[in-house]
Amino acid sequence: MDRFVTLNHGSGGRQTNDLIRELFARNFAMDMPLTDSAIVTFGGKKVAFTTDSYVIDPIFFPGGDIGKLAVCGTVNDLAVSGAIPGYISASFIIEEGFPIDELSRIAESMAREAVNAGVRIVTGDTKVVGKGKCDRIFINTAGTGVLLREGLDVSTASAVKPGDRLIVNGSLGNHSIAVLGSRNNLSFTTPVLSDCASLNHLTTKLLSECNGIRFMRDLTRGGLAGVLNELSSMCRRGIIIEETTLPVDEPVRGACEMLGFDPLYLANEGKLIVVVEENEVLKVLDILRSDPLGRNAAVIGEIAAVEKGKVILTTVTGGKRIVDMPEGVQLPRIC
Repeated sequence: MDRFVTLNHGSGGRQTNDLIRELFARNFAMDMPLTDSAIVTFGGKKVAFTTDSYVIDPIFFPGGDIGKLAVCGTVNDLAVSGAIPGYISASFIIEEGFPIDELSRIAESMAREAVNAGVRIVTGDTKVVGKGKCDRIFINTAGTGVLLREGLDVSTASAVKPGDRLIVNGSLGNHSIAVLGSRNNLSFTTPVLSDCASLNHLTTKLLSECNGIRFMRDLTRGGLAGVLNELSSMCRRGIIIEETTLPVDEPVRGACEMLGFDPLYLANEGKLIVVVEENEVLKVLDILRSDPLGRNAAVIGEIAAVEKGKVILTTVTGGKRIVDMPEGVQLPRIC
């Protein structure tokens, strides 16, 4: 264990996982494996419960803002756990001198996204700290939702088998590049917008119409690479993905080539990966592509019986390389 907390511990990669597992999960006696939402029994029903904090810089960015992000992030953590999101809390830590008109914009954005997602913001808290004691505004949310089906278990990867296919619902890396561009006043020939969106209507349709969904996870900090490494560890299987099938928009690809980023490691806020049994791949693709949030859905790989615990990328030239768990932090304050 490191002696001091660094920005790397907030990257969503190896250092984040080590900190959570070795310090928090151990002290709090959390159930393993760790998932985006805890599944607890309350009143005879299985309920998903999640919490998250948002510290993004800048707070307004192309395609969204910290308020919309807070609602979408919480809704998505519940949705990929197989739950129907219902209620959200919202707590604010605000720096003295923060403009009321900007706070109003954030609250209005949260309200719109809650209506769009079909959830209610029902409780919260407000704290104000002195000038310089907080970077403008931080938001913490928590959310609850009831599992769509009794016994549904799509967050622990316990049902994943060799031969299952991996599908993403669209292009990778847009959120990171949109925030990076806004933060550094970069201009792109084609504007890049964050993919920030609530995915619960999409996941509900998938789980209602398909019985072969083995696993779901939204692709936030650590990007696709981070989630695939977690999945490989959870199911104790290898994963093989194809570089030629990875959906990446050309402006994002160009920015990555210019700035030295890898789209596999970039954060997203409206993307998820679905692991599905082979005979339901076409059905899942049809459902995803019929929705604006899944129009660019693609099969990117499969679960393998070999290379256990490793994620292997087949490159455009036919070579192979290991996709490691993210190390360090590419872009801090991304969510």
